[in-house]
Amino acid sequence: MHHVKKTVPTYELYGEKTGERPDFWLHCETIPSRSSLYHWEIGLHRHESFFQILYIAGGSGDAVFAGQVHAIEPPAVITVPPALSHGFRFSRDIDGFVFTILASHLKVSPGQKSRLGAWLAAPHLTRLDGSEDASYVAATLTRLAVEWGANRSNRTDLLDAYLTSVLTLTARLGETGKDQVDAADSENEQRVQRFQALLQQHHRAHWAAAAYARELGLSPTHLNRILRAVTGQSTQEMIARKLVGEARRELLFTRASVQEISFRLGFADPAYFSRFFLRQTGMTPRAWRLAERTRLGA
Repeated sequence: MHHVKKTVPTYELYGEKTGERPDFWLHCETIPSRSSLYHWEIGLHRHESFFQILYIAGGSGDAVFAGQVHAIEPPAVITVPPALSHGFRFSRDIDGFVFTILASHLKVSPGQKSRLGAWLAAPHLTRLDGSEDASYVAATLTRLAVEWGANRSNRTDLLDAYLTSVLTLTARLGETGKDQVDAADSENEQRVQRFQALLQQHHRAHWAAAAYARELGLSPTHLNRILRAVTGQSTQEMIARKLVGEARRELLFTRASVQEISFRLGFADPAYFSRFFLRQTGMTPRAWRLAERTRLGA
């Protein structure tokens, strides 16, 4: 007897053809709106470029990750990384939202060398236990859905803030009760967080690596060593990555010219900005903008 290997289909959104991408970088819908179309069962499938968050507010069901079945008890949050085979069976009274996010837009990439990056790289079903953090996650996911649906102007930063808070707190809830990392690792992660906060504040001023180190009370070499150990990137690489990320956001979500964007990001010379962007991405800003808008159907 010959056994035929079944392939797991790849979708952008379940049931839609590859290439039919969500608008913007985030898509939101209620869980019943799609699952009811498929008799409350979402067969095994994958999303190659998207990260998903499901907020289960009511009802019940099962989540299937790579062949393993997990019972869903609300309230709960389910996170699914890109390229993972997954499916769901829901009760008819299921209630909640599903958020589909362009993975490249996440502040921390799934698999990035950090605790959050490692957490994002694996699927999780996290029960919201009634704690203050759990209540905040539930309320923030609901607010994220409302803000997405309202489609107001200048919403990108607000949606980003909600998303970052939800993922960070859900990961923390999932770690409750587990062995804590040793004090040195914890201190280094706190230093990385302080560096990232400074980077957010001063990247447009193009602070040098030494300036960040001085602000943190470290030598440039020590800061570089800590960042490499925790994130896998050097200080210079993280500075460049931040500028490129902000440039991509401006190119994709605004109609500003390349020259305007270069000035907004603190580059005195637009030609230098273009060379910097080309060196980091392999494409000029204009070419990247055109390719990305074409890819997303914008």
